[in-house]
Amino acid sequence: MIVLRQHIKGDVLLAAQDDPQMSLAFLESRATAAAHEYAVLVTSSDYEIRAAAQLYRDRADAENNFDELKNQWGWGGFTTHDLKRCRLMASVVALIYNRWNLCVRLANPHKHHEAITSRPLLLHGVATKTQHGGQTTLTITSQHAKQAAIQAVLTRLATFLASLTSTAEHVTDPERLTRILRHAFAKFLQGRAGPAALLAAGQEGMRTVNCRF
Repeated sequence: MIVLRQHIKGDVLLAAQDDPQMSLAFLESRATAAAHEYAVLVTSSDYEIRAAAQLYRDRADAENNFDELKNQWGWGGFTTHDLKRCRLMASVVALIYNRWNLCVRLANPHKHHEAITSRPLLLHGVATKTQHGGQTTLTITSQHAKQAAIQAVLTRLATFLASLTSTAEHVTDPERLTRILRHAFAKFLQGRAGPAALLAAGQEGMRTVNCRF
């Protein structure tokens, strides 16, 4: 039997404080102490403890896609026995899930954020639209505790989208999509820019960061 303890910090700790579901089972959180997450493994293998812990994390990571879709996006079942309507709603959820993951990945190409953290971070704000001189401006006011970090993320995203808009008349739709994919999968491309590298990075990204197309 192996008992693992991991210190919780950053976005995961923030989600644990806001979500009662995160306070169940193997999660210890006290105001006077650091928060830790526990896992108990039972195995008959003779792996070294750290190797067994890594194998467990790899197995758990393979289930993150389904966990995120079911528990954070409502893909856990429908209230009708009509197969056609179930397939339609499943497709709608998957489409929204894909678009949101792509949007967040464009804002931060080097890390995948699940909806349990990305939605409170990026949707916790009030937007005001103003028009002047033929231009439309969207002003977002956030009262989140991580306002500075959120502003930096949204600024990077707005800068990238503005670069697409400025060249819209000079590039085709496939070229624009290529630029989006290169930016979203920059972590996996590692400086490679050819079609083969882009395809390989896209396949790796779909497995790793849940961006499906």
